[in-house]
Amino acid sequence: MKVLVACEYSGTVRDAFRAAGHDAMSCDLLPTDVPGPHYQGDVRDVLGDGWDLMIAHPPCTHLAVSGARWFHLKRQEQAEALDFVRLLMDAPIPRIAVENPVSVISSRIRKPDQIIQPWQFGHGETKATCLWLKGLPALKPTNVVDGREARVHRLPPSADRWKIRSATYAGIAAAMADQWGDA
Repeated sequence: MKVLVACEYSGTVRDAFRAAGHDAMSCDLLPTDVPGPHYQGDVRDVLGDGWDLMIAHPPCTHLAVSGARWFHLKRQEQAEALDFVRLLMDAPIPRIAVENPVSVISSRIRKPDQIIQPWQFGHGETKATCLWLKGLPALKPTNVVDGREARVHRLPPSADRWKIRSATYAGIAAAMADQWGDA
C-alpha cells in the first residue's frame, strides 16, 4: 500500500507503516527527525501522487481548544488552518485519517469519528486525540494500561515543548499500521 503521512517530521507513523511492509513517505515543511522517505515541502505538492492512504497531522496551533483564550487574536490564521484541514479531508485519496487534539474542527467542520487516548495503546498518558476518518474503521485499543497521567499538559515552557506535545505515540502508530494497513 502506498501511504502518505502528511505533516509529520518525526517519522514515527511513516516508520510504523514501513515496518509493516508498506511504501510510506512522510511529508512536512520541516526536515525529518529520522532518516527515511520524506518530502520536505508543502503536502499540496504530493497530494495527487496516487496514494492509497493518508494519515494527516495538520498543525494544531490555531485549532486546539487548549489555546481558546487566544482565538480572538487569530481569526485569520484559524480560518486558514480550517481551510487546510478541509483540503486534507477532501484530498483525492480513498482512505484518510486526520488527527488533531480536541479542536474547533469538531464545531466548524464536523465531529470526529473517534477519540483515542495513548493509554489505550500501551502508554500511561492521557492526551485526547481526535480522528476524522474516511474509508477507515475506528482504531481498536491494543494495550490498555494503568498509570494514566497528563504529562504532556504539564510540560514547562521550552523551545521544544511544541514538538514534545505534538509527538505521535509509537503504540498508536503501530495500531494504525496494523489495523489500517490492510483496510
